[in-house]
Amino acid sequence: MADTFSHCSSLQQDVTQVLQLLHQEPGLRSQQDTTPVQGSLKKAVSPTFEIVFAGAFSAGKSMLINALLGRKLLYSAEGHATGTECRIAYAEDGQERVVLTFLSEAEVREQIQALIGRLQLQIQASLQQPGVLKQLEQICQSIIQEEGGETRSDKAKQANALKLLLEGYSTNRDRLSPNQNATYSMEQFNFSNLQEAASYARRGSNSAVLKRIEYFCCHDLLKDGNVLIDTPGIDAPVRKDAELTYAKIEDPDTSAVVCVLKTAETGELTAEETELLEKIRRNPSIRDRVFYVFNRVDRTWYNTQLRQRLDQCISNQFQDTTRVFRTSGLLGFYGRQLKETDQYNRFGLDSLFAEEVQGQNGHEEVPLFVTEFNNYCGNSGKLIGSEFRPEIRGYESPNENYLRILSSYGTSLIDQLIEHSGVEQFRQGITRYLQEEKRPLLFSNLADDLHPVCIALRKLYLEQWQAVQSQPQEIEAIKSQKLRQLSKDLKNVGDRHRQDMEALINQTVASNGNAEFERDFRQLQAKMVSRLDELLNTFSVEGVYQQAQASHRRNSVVPLLGILSEAFYYLANGLEDLLVSCSEELTLRFFQQLISRVQTSDYSREIYRLLGNDGGIEQRLHQVQQQVTAALINEARTECDRYVRERPEFFSEGTASVWQLRQTLQQSCRGYDYQSMIDAEPAIRQLLKLDFEQKVGDTVLRTFRQTINQTLNSHLLSAAQAQADSLLHEYDHARAYLAQTLDKEAAEKVIQNQRLKVEIQTKVELLNEAISGINACLEVHQLDRKKLSLISRDDLVVTTSDEDDLEASHAELDHSSFQFTESGSLTPSVLEVV
Repeated sequence: MADTFSHCSSLQQDVTQVLQLLHQEPGLRSQQDTTPVQGSLKKAVSPTFEIVFAGAFSAGKSMLINALLGRKLLYSAEGHATGTECRIAYAEDGQERVVLTFLSEAEVREQIQALIGRLQLQIQASLQQPGVLKQLEQICQSIIQEEGGETRSDKAKQANALKLLLEGYSTNRDRLSPNQNATYSMEQFNFSNLQEAASYARRGSNSAVLKRIEYFCCHDLLKDGNVLIDTPGIDAPVRKDAELTYAKIEDPDTSAVVCVLKTAETGELTAEETELLEKIRRNPSIRDRVFYVFNRVDRTWYNTQLRQRLDQCISNQFQDTTRVFRTSGLLGFYGRQLKETDQYNRFGLDSLFAEEVQGQNGHEEVPLFVTEFNNYCGNSGKLIGSEFRPEIRGYESPNENYLRILSSYGTSLIDQLIEHSGVEQFRQGITRYLQEEKRPLLFSNLADDLHPVCIALRKLYLEQWQAVQSQPQEIEAIKSQKLRQLSKDLKNVGDRHRQDMEALINQTVASNGNAEFERDFRQLQAKMVSRLDELLNTFSVEGVYQQAQASHRRNSVVPLLGILSEAFYYLANGLEDLLVSCSEELTLRFFQQLISRVQTSDYSREIYRLLGNDGGIEQRLHQVQQQVTAALINEARTECDRYVRERPEFFSEGTASVWQLRQTLQQSCRGYDYQSMIDAEPAIRQLLKLDFEQKVGDTVLRTFRQTINQTLNSHLLSAAQAQADSLLHEYDHARAYLAQTLDKEAAEKVIQNQRLKVEIQTKVELLNEAISGINACLEVHQLDRKKLSLISRDDLVVTTSDEDDLEASHAELDHSSFQFTESGSLTPSVLEVV
């Protein structure tokens, strides 16, 4: 173990180095999720490895832990459901101790009320009143007697749990703080050793008021930072206790979980157990480090249907794991304890089970283990075909049968019992994992998580090295390359400009993604509707009447149709003026947006670098703006000119407009003088509104947006293509402009290439150094197949194509840039930077 730590002492530093290199590369940060690496690293270097035992209350979690350690540390009894969390960590021989943390008085009262509610007891008095606690204890005792014993029914188990809680509250009241969790060392209780402290904590009434018990024991299973954690039942009557277990399952510090399931007793997974399994699967810190223990398997020995349902459950839902165990914690634990007993202490009746055996009036009670042992011998069928022929005699008491059978068969029968209990297989399985498999698997997980990160860095560095080494290394060669590249650069920026224009046009005409343009067009719509209302309100029959009579002086009468015709011209022309104005404003704002977009683009800066100007882009866009403006003005005038003609529906029979026309005719034609027409003015306005609302609505909602879209589309796309072609014809100008700065740029490029080479060398060396440290740790754990790849000499050889033959001397690997050790790893060398 010491050798392992010496080879892995820098593991955290090495992995952190790899992650830092990744974070320095913006292109990789978004592609690689480092959360799994950080989680697996934390597990690999953590000084503790927390194994959480989780399951329903009375599932046998505590008994299994006792069986693993071979010591009766934890309290275990059916119906015992408290919020106690027990932690068992390693201590050297002679340094064992216990730390006890009590519930607060408020928490105890909360649990009491929860159990009272579950038992449906009608207790009106306050718990603080004298005699109430004693009364509750008597009620619980009565329920237990009515049910036939503490474990005979769920109700009896609940009553026993409440009874223990009440006793613990009364006995330890002086140790409970009102609202805080008080903590005591075993010295404060005057305990001289761990067993005395464990005996106190194991007593049901004391355990009921303990929030947390921390044991520090000397046991090989607990070495290497292994910590066993016993949690409250996931179906505890106080919901907060169950939430403590779920929170522990979701805790990133949890390393492994032992699921203790009651399927062997119930025949199926409960809703709480299913929820537990889901939470385990969702915690990435646990991964596949889950042990499934189907405890109380002895129940299936006496029930064929129950055994079949258990087999089916395991086959259907747990077929993808080998960490499935069937156990009887009670038989397995006490079976091992019996090997330390003999006839002189009546095979544990006077020692292990002394408290359970003591009855009233000198009558011996039957310990639960004795009952289950006798069932095993007489009814389980597990001994059929074996050398054992135990006989259960009805005329003897259970304890007498127990003593007679053990006296006859002794240790050999006990060994058979332990084997059938499955506890030994479980103990061997979890011991093998913790002592032999845990560390290699943790480092294997880390290597698996690191693999894609290292591959990504390796690929990036080699690509960068290939790109730098493929560049000319001398000024004249760089100048020659830049001149050859000039035509490609001009075509590239022209294509980028064209693609940018196409993208903006597509965004504008094929979606509502251009927020500024959408806002401007909505303003045009609103202005058209508002202008129509304004024109209708300002329309004057009096003025039109005078104008019409002045045009026909021989007549004093003006027809309604003459009034309407003048009104149509008045409204159409007024709307035309506005639509023209709005079209000009819309075009202006769109091209302002377009020119600003071009000016701030990367390709615009590239064009300035190549030509010293914008290549005529802005001038061309202004020309296109004028063309688009003229086209839209013409379209706006055409659109509004059509307003002068009535819509076909205007005279359709059965329409509102025809009805309104008739009403207007009847009202305006009642007389022949001026006043009758004035009186019909509201009706005339309503008639005009019916017609023009439809016309304006069609314009702003159906036709004019498509007109604008097509105008922009046809003018801008052709202009963008023309601009791209124009840039290609700027080669001579670009060559002349480039010649002015080429010497300086070439010198800067040489310096930049050398600087990039040094940076890449440094990164490669740091990566190789970190990977070498990680690989050394993997080798110690015999994980050679998981080793990460270094960047070697061969990886850095640059291959060239026929097109690069003129620059081959510059593209070959400069071996002086790197020095390799005998093992092939990379070491940095000093480069002379031009």
